[in-house]
Amino acid sequence: MLELIEEFNLLEAFWMTIKLALWSGFFALIIGTFVAILRVSPVGILNFLGTAYVNIFRNTPLTLIVVACSLVLWGQLGIEPASRDSATFIADLNFRLGVIGLSVYHAAFVCESLRSGVNTIPLGQAEAARSIGLTFGQSLRHVILPQAFRGAITPLGNTFIALTKNTTVVAAIGVAELALAMKNIAEFRSDVLLLGFAVIALAFVILTLPTGLLISHLSQRLAVKR
Repeated sequence: MLELIEEFNLLEAFWMTIKLALWSGFFALIIGTFVAILRVSPVGILNFLGTAYVNIFRNTPLTLIVVACSLVLWGQLGIEPASRDSATFIADLNFRLGVIGLSVYHAAFVCESLRSGVNTIPLGQAEAARSIGLTFGQSLRHVILPQAFRGAITPLGNTFIALTKNTTVVAAIGVAELALAMKNIAEFRSDVLLLGFAVIALAFVILTLPTGLLISHLSQRLAVKR
């Protein structure tokens, strides 16, 4: 097993998967929160834009989005979120394009998770916020979003777990994470294919199982008492 890990740089691939999950989760949370605000906005056009974002990205295959980030953003539009002066330009470029694809896709699910959290808040709280003179933005910041995040811990956690597993898709644009390592094992060392599969599967269990346990703990501890 150690020979397999060293031959195919599985530790580096494991670390790459962690980085993809963390960075994509961070940006997906930011984008998803913004889209969720649009979704609950009383302004019709903003609500329409938020709804359109969710419907478009949630119903578009992730593989298509990730490949489009490479072929369209970089190949056609010339957007390069990496420095050409870097010795690792291609690796950095593919990683950041992969993060963009993962982020914009999972932001739609983050938005819906937060909206489900908003729906758990009694309507009277929003009305009380308006009655004391808070604007829509102030109500969101001080009353609605803090409770929405607490109410949405479980669906947000499930979205992050799904994102972690979906990092395998960015192998399509050459990011050296666990799925690409598995492809290389299947191609060059088919004699240890089952062992390689077991190691990769174990790596994902190591990533997702503690996350699930942490989410369960937080959802119980931080649940809003009604």
